[in-house]
Amino acid sequence: MRAPDPTRRVVVTGLGVISPVGNDRATAWSNLLEGVSGIREITKFDVSGYEQKAAGEVRGFVATDWMDAKAARRSEASLHYGVAAAKQALADSGFEVSDENRTDVGVVFGSGAGGQSLMIDNYVSLHERGPRTVAPTFIANALVDSCSGMIAIETGAIGHNLCIVSACATGTHCVAEAAEAIRRGDCIAIISGSTEMPLLEVGHAGFANMRGLGNPRPGEPIATVSRPFDLTRDGFVLGEGAAALLLEDLELAKARGAKVYAEVVGYGSAADGWDMIQPVEAGAGSSRAMRMALERRGVPADEVDMINPHGTSTPLGDKREAEAIWAVFGAHTPDIAISATKSMTGHMMGAAGAFEAFATVLSVAEQTVPATINYRDADPECDLNIPTETEQRPVRYALSNNIGLGGHNGAVIFKRYDGD
Repeated sequence: MRAPDPTRRVVVTGLGVISPVGNDRATAWSNLLEGVSGIREITKFDVSGYEQKAAGEVRGFVATDWMDAKAARRSEASLHYGVAAAKQALADSGFEVSDENRTDVGVVFGSGAGGQSLMIDNYVSLHERGPRTVAPTFIANALVDSCSGMIAIETGAIGHNLCIVSACATGTHCVAEAAEAIRRGDCIAIISGSTEMPLLEVGHAGFANMRGLGNPRPGEPIATVSRPFDLTRDGFVLGEGAAALLLEDLELAKARGAKVYAEVVGYGSAADGWDMIQPVEAGAGSSRAMRMALERRGVPADEVDMINPHGTSTPLGDKREAEAIWAVFGAHTPDIAISATKSMTGHMMGAAGAFEAFATVLSVAEQTVPATINYRDADPECDLNIPTETEQRPVRYALSNNIGLGGHNGAVIFKRYDGD
């Protein structure tokens, strides 16, 4: 363990992803740039009795490509996705976990709900076939922190290990808290991120009855269901997957000649303290989190060139987030490109913040802003700069913003790295 140093610089050196738009960095990024939606009709359960039929499903994923077959059988998809994304990020970084450094390499990896499918399957088994049919391994593999534990087992990273849970802001908090742990001296590198598999019929029914899920515009394809900030938006659509970022002390990354995607320079976290579902008036909790992220290390508000927003496509949520952005950035707001990637993935719940951090980091690294697809009808109550075509443009700083049920708000800022 090293001495804390608040000036210690932390960078992203590895990326991994399992998502509706691709199961590796290159594919997912290419699809984001090309505006390829991963939202289709749900195949994981029968949707014939539901008005809302869409989701962002992971396709073509094989768990045993990433972990031992026995371990894969005992666990479930959210854990599989997280392990795969973590291993991709570690490989992408070129960082080698060894006997000499493994106690200094950590994992901060969360999930909004963990292994709900295991819980449901074993509950059904209990009531249909009796208590002896309940798997003795299901509890250890169904915990919300099961994925962070399995990542340590699979990678050998046995330092600081946490699972942060803050609903839809989980991934944002995991990435940013990992950076702070490196500055604290807890680790030299951390596998950060989050995972989720929320595509369970009971969850779909619950969100539908909450009147949170949306539909495509009348007569238009199912892929138009997610249209953040559009005047016609009427609700979100679920997505699944995971993303991971390997964070590292800059000086150590430079010493080993690592590729640096971006620097982590800002972090804010704040609660609404208002309602379990609806955001507080004017998005005050989100605006506090964004201000904290700017102020923590002195990021100039007028140099933030892009925001990847929470942008779920709910009527009130998007309005409140737009109000929060205006409250923080004022006259600079029209200059900030809004890249709402949920338009292509759906809402990946606990995995959303990590996936959007992944996309934000690549926007900074590639100086490219993915379009918000399906955006057509401007809403005067969401007066933001929303590109409908992918743009090459300077991105000095980019902010990733997320808001979770229960009023959890998180914001993380990435800076372009020029080798200094």
